[in-house]
Amino acid sequence: MRTIIYVDGFNLYYRMLEQRPDLKWLDIKQVAEKTLRPENQVIGVRYYTARVSGRHDPQAPGRQQVYFDALSTIPEISLHMGNFLSAKKFAGLVHPPSFRPHLAAPLPQPWPVVVRVHKTEEKGSDVNLASHLLLGAFRNDYDVAAVLSNDTDLVEPIRIATRELGKVVGLLSPVSAPAPQLRAVSSFVRHIKISDLASSQFPDPIILPDGTALIKPATWV
Repeated sequence: MRTIIYVDGFNLYYRMLEQRPDLKWLDIKQVAEKTLRPENQVIGVRYYTARVSGRHDPQAPGRQQVYFDALSTIPEISLHMGNFLSAKKFAGLVHPPSFRPHLAAPLPQPWPVVVRVHKTEEKGSDVNLASHLLLGAFRNDYDVAAVLSNDTDLVEPIRIATRELGKVVGLLSPVSAPAPQLRAVSSFVRHIKISDLASSQFPDPIILPDGTALIKPATWV
């Protein structure tokens, strides 16, 4: 069965990889093949993410690019970029009074209930994934689709694909207990195992056809 994998990159990262830096050198196609059944022929892996900022870690964009280059060595994997939007916004204070600093001169009362903070939001990945999932269903690009995420924003596009368009769309869950809303609209659920991540690592280094070596970033571990 022709199978396309739709990967919510940030959901995968925060659910499974952030606390396991030794597993970040990940071949996503291998993970999908190990999680699905043998009859699922993975003909495409669409990976949705955004380029990270170097504001807090100047080396982060370079490490991410090395990983993108590694993913690009797999013909079936395609990258789809959203964007990070940064802004200064007001947010409500949640700390109790004991956490507030002691000042030499008292501030006017009452104490302000908001502070201004830097807020960074990733935009576009969910919309891109949902759009491509539905476009693939309309064009009959796949017999089976599998969505790697636990983001409930994807409930409606999965529901449309399965219940309105009659497609088989499964969930590759990065958590042990996926959101009930996602489970309810998915054709099947497969749980990604840590052991499958560990056994689906790229070689280190990856040698490109021109002899260039892609080396797993040492600061990940």
